[in-house]
Amino acid sequence: MTIQLDNLGKLIETDILILGSGAAGCGAAIGAAKRGARAVLVDKGKLESSGCLGGGNDHFMAVLNTDPQTDSPEALVNFYKSPLSGYTPEMISRWAQAMPVMLDVLQEVGVEFIKNPDGSWLRTVGFGQPGNWFININNGQLIKRRLAKKVRAIGVEVVDHVMVTKLLTANNRIIGAIGYHVLDGSLYIFKAKSVVLALGNSANRVTTNSTGNPFNTWHSPFNTGSQFVLAYDAGAKLINLDLKQLATLVPKSFSSARMNGINAVGAHELNALGERFMGKYHPMMENGPRLFQILGTHQELVEGKGPPFHMDMRHCDKEELYHLQYVLMPGDKATFLDYCEQKGIDFAKYPMEVELSEIELSGMLMTQENFESTVSGLFNGCVFYNFSGSMCSGYIAATEACAALPRAEKLAPIMPEEVSLEKKRIFKPMNNSGGLSYAKFESAVQQVMKYYMGYVRNQKGMEIALERLSLIESYLDRVQASNYHELMRANEAVHLLKVCQLATRASMERKESGRAIYTRSDYPEHNDAYSKMLTMWQTGGEPQMSWL
Repeated sequence: MTIQLDNLGKLIETDILILGSGAAGCGAAIGAAKRGARAVLVDKGKLESSGCLGGGNDHFMAVLNTDPQTDSPEALVNFYKSPLSGYTPEMISRWAQAMPVMLDVLQEVGVEFIKNPDGSWLRTVGFGQPGNWFININNGQLIKRRLAKKVRAIGVEVVDHVMVTKLLTANNRIIGAIGYHVLDGSLYIFKAKSVVLALGNSANRVTTNSTGNPFNTWHSPFNTGSQFVLAYDAGAKLINLDLKQLATLVPKSFSSARMNGINAVGAHELNALGERFMGKYHPMMENGPRLFQILGTHQELVEGKGPPFHMDMRHCDKEELYHLQYVLMPGDKATFLDYCEQKGIDFAKYPMEVELSEIELSGMLMTQENFESTVSGLFNGCVFYNFSGSMCSGYIAATEACAALPRAEKLAPIMPEEVSLEKKRIFKPMNNSGGLSYAKFESAVQQVMKYYMGYVRNQKGMEIALERLSLIESYLDRVQASNYHELMRANEAVHLLKVCQLATRASMERKESGRAIYTRSDYPEHNDAYSKMLTMWQTGGEPQMSWL
């Protein structure tokens, strides 16, 4: 008997399929609609609250051409271009071009950019940046809801609560995707001429911080590496999984963003001896690139000069401190003021204890100047980081995906047998009564990563990590789910495990220290021979790597 696609699940056909409805997905939806393309926006969450932006944000990064040296597209290119970034000057320039377009959108939907008494926007500097590029936002908790209202009004079909688990390809060409509804279990099959991946540039929940709570994270805990795993499984090449591993400082026992704001206001980081030490690690001290604050803080810890570590802001401008604590910080995480009340924190009166955060895995799809990956029709909507980088990346990627539609007129058909196999894999945990809970499975992954892939690591430890992760993988068929929420967590665990394996393999290849947030105890020195990017892909399910 021939199986029909519509007998397997709900079939949706479109020109542009956008996966992920966070800042990047919203930018992509706006870009696709502006060019009149049929577009479908899909996310396992709900558009009004999905993505990192769903929790709020207190700034949007943009160059505004007020100074050719520090506040111009050229300054942006000079800051971000690097042989190891994966960006070309043209890609960065396009980010600069998209910034004012997205600023107009945000103002249109009612985002309130804070102004100085003279009417200019209040802008602050970020880690290591040459100019005050961060435009401060007053009502950051409302951004996502207001953007969602616009996206729903411009003709984009929004599909909430559907988790995509597999990209469909034929002859190295994207043809669609498979997912399922995390609330009712219905299968979805998408046929598309182009796909924009906008699922977030991170994988969290791979380690924990001092709370031991994998959901108390610096960035969104629901990002489990799907951006990389879906692309990798579809045959796309990945880069920089060894370098783009992220961390920050966070308030003690409370993971939150906004350390750039604390540094920018003029805070001094102090070790347990009361010494301001960052001058040993970077000439810009606390305002240098985030990497150096992480490496510096960890080195002080290794030398027995902490914990505790504190950010001392008592000498800073009191109005700026009030604005930071009561407007900007809650804009990133609404419960920050509850934390302050419970801990007795007052930036103007007392130093605030901080600690190194959990480690977040990241990387990038190998991306051409038109934001297309190495798989034809698959576009990278998460080229750049932060609110601005994400929204602009999505917008540019969708623009290019629309331009590529004419070369996708005749796509290969989706094979029902492939859909049937993926459907069986997705729902297998629902049939494993008495099996292993997703929580225990995920906890095992976190324990391995925290022990062997922490701030200090070495070859032998990472080899053991791969062995242990492989052992954990052998238990995948035993993971059980008793409802659709647990099924979502079980399928997240699949991506979480795979991205941990990829990042561990990549880290083993970079036999040096000082270029990433971690130190190799067996290779503690910087090595110019590794001034290159590591590319990863798979052939027949086997991982492949090469240096660029």
